[in-house]
Amino acid sequence: MNKQKTELEYAFPRTVPVMAGYLVLGAAYGILMADSGFGPIWSVMISIVVYAGSLQYLGVSLLAAGVSPVYGFLMSLMLNARHLFYGISMLDKFREVKRFKPYLIFAMTDETFSVLCSENPPPEMDRDKVFFWISFLDQCYWVGGTLLGALLGSFLTFDTTGMDFALTALFVVIFAGQWEEKKGHSSALLGMGATAVCLLIFGADRFIIPAMAVILVILFMAYKIKGTGKESE
Repeated sequence: MNKQKTELEYAFPRTVPVMAGYLVLGAAYGILMADSGFGPIWSVMISIVVYAGSLQYLGVSLLAAGVSPVYGFLMSLMLNARHLFYGISMLDKFREVKRFKPYLIFAMTDETFSVLCSENPPPEMDRDKVFFWISFLDQCYWVGGTLLGALLGSFLTFDTTGMDFALTALFVVIFAGQWEEKKGHSSALLGMGATAVCLLIFGADRFIIPAMAVILVILFMAYKIKGTGKESE
């Protein structure tokens, strides 16, 4: 058995929980796209090129409403600003990645991040390939679910009310799983605390960006302090 096969076999079981969620969520997205008048090709191409989960759900309404590109860009930036935190968290883990780094950055969804951030492959395996297979398999699940939902939505009539909440439900499940697995909860408590304070100060319509800014500044300062401590050693 060749080495690449071994790394694929190692990566696959770690993506099974994501597969269970992505096939369903991708299908829900495909159904929503079909319900808005977009064919399977559009749905699949967006899942391949954009591949942004919650942004794709929001994109259904943005595309249907024909919003301006500037408004769409600002909404996308606000919704996906959380990926800044993922980037900071993965700086050390990706520092030694020599191959596939552009794709790994592109494919860093919430669920893939939750798998990679705690993943430490055995030393005999190619670390870059393990990370690639985890990221690639996750996207395949999403694209496959999208295609299934788009085809079903083209032939059958669905009541799509509440389908866009499916991704939020998955976020809650992932958060609960991370909370149980991790011994320290400082990052989670920071996120919840900053969000709650900004919600009280700025209101429900304006709290997201200030909360993310506060979290980003604190995490960046902590990262710099940690780096300074290592250099002094």
